[in-house]
Amino acid sequence: MKDVTAMKEIKPKRLQKGDTIGIISPASPPNAENLERSFSFLEQLGLKYKVGNHVYAQNGYLAGEDEERLKDLHEMFLDQEVKAIFCAGGGYGTARIAAQIDYELIRNHPKIFWGYSDITFLHTAIRQKTGLVTFHGPMLASDLGKEHADELSKQYVSQLFEPQELRYPEHLSKLETIVSGTAEGELIGGNLCLITSTLGTAFELDTKGKLLLLEDIHEEPRNVDRMLNQLQMAGKLEDAAGFIIGDFNDCEPKRDASLSLDEVIDYYIQKTKKPAVKGFKIGHCSPHFSVPLGVKAVLHADQKEFIIENGVI
Repeated sequence: MKDVTAMKEIKPKRLQKGDTIGIISPASPPNAENLERSFSFLEQLGLKYKVGNHVYAQNGYLAGEDEERLKDLHEMFLDQEVKAIFCAGGGYGTARIAAQIDYELIRNHPKIFWGYSDITFLHTAIRQKTGLVTFHGPMLASDLGKEHADELSKQYVSQLFEPQELRYPEHLSKLETIVSGTAEGELIGGNLCLITSTLGTAFELDTKGKLLLLEDIHEEPRNVDRMLNQLQMAGKLEDAAGFIIGDFNDCEPKRDASLSLDEVIDYYIQKTKKPAVKGFKIGHCSPHFSVPLGVKAVLHADQKEFIIENGVI
């Protein structure tokens, strides 16, 4: 296990109408039509936008060479006109650039950073190396720019304009308590696959005393089992204060002989005896409830209440 030095929390400044959003593709190439459709959504919010030089680049399953994607990220953090950075989409590739990122640059130029899925690796790396609060939320091409983008998902972007405590709306989805009790701590996590891939690296996720958010897509129960087992053996589940189980989209068995997804998740989470609730619409889903990562949060598992501190100042 790698040592992780706790960084002082840095909350980015809130957005105001007229601000400029920087758009980058740190993982895979985005759907260009969806991305361009998302520009009108940004304009409706009163925002301007600046597209990274390599957003539309393609290198196999990557949005350009590693150096190009890294350059776009650095330039957007350095650009004084840019007040927030939105990822166009996920896919694969952020872990390839994590070791080359100038984290001192990010610490000295903190700003809103928004995305999910493969972006989980960057959320973890940036938070643990700089202390910057980042945002797990729907992306421009992958979600917000789709022809029939969910209106609720769009509304949750409002948290960037005004500091506000967030409460998961009970009507949004059916929640189920896995383990009773109350847990509080810093909210961390995201995509299960990406979290697991940090193990043994300089960016290994620190779960000690924290609320761990987990979600994923296109993983059969046996794959979820493998990843949760690895996190358990690495002490990551036992270290956590509690669990927020998000959406596991298309994670049903593809074979006759299989445990169900619920059986797998319940097996590992119940063994921790830490407060946990599943069914949150957080992840590869619609609507997608957006949350800041790196802030204090409270889970009242019996009441199925999830309360998150504001992410901007």
